Amino acid sequence: MDAPSDNKPTANHLSPKLTVRLCKDKAGQGVFAVEPVEAGEVVAVWGGRIVPEDIAAALPPNLRRYVVQVEDDQYLAPLDRVDPAELVNHCCLPNCGLRGQITLVALRRIEPGEEITFDYATTDSSPFLEFDCACVKKPCRNRVSMNDWQRDEVQAVNRGHFSPYLQRRIDKAEQAEEKARPSPRSQRG
Repeated sequence: MDAPSDNKPTANHLSPKLTVRLCKDKAGQGVFAVEPVEAGEVVAVWGGRIVPEDIAAALPPNLRRYVVQVEDDQYLAPLDRVDPAELVNHCCLPNCGLRGQITLVALRRIEPGEEITFDYATTDSSPFLEFDCACVKKPCRNRVSMNDWQRDEVQAVNRGHFSPYLQRRIDKAEQAEEKARPSPRSQRG
């Protein structure tokens, strides 16, 4: 399904500093900067409909590829067509990240001509959303999987830009790790 080229209202927002075009190194389309985008600037806001996992997994492949997980069993799915804001591709070394569940912001200054990307591990933890990676950035994980959000290098690159449900999981794991560490008092002899 191609992005709409008409001027009908959409459920999403894409910054006017961006445009959709074919990706030379990937099959399909991507979103690219046509003007400089400053760090922290909103590049996209996603909309759609919230569906449970079984419905998201059963969507036709041309729509399922644009599903974004927003909670443990809640997925933001496209409405009846794909909007330009949904065409932001994955990258293991992204230039954008999440602010909340549905807002994408620039992690650094983005120059005209650069593709807008984010790490899908910051939103997705479901096996039906796994895929082979084509980002060719170093270091590329080669495969995006449901547990990538747990990887130290993924957390380091995307710190502060995970979907809230994943951030809660990260915080809980860090708290458990902290509790498991011996206290300085218990190490005295």
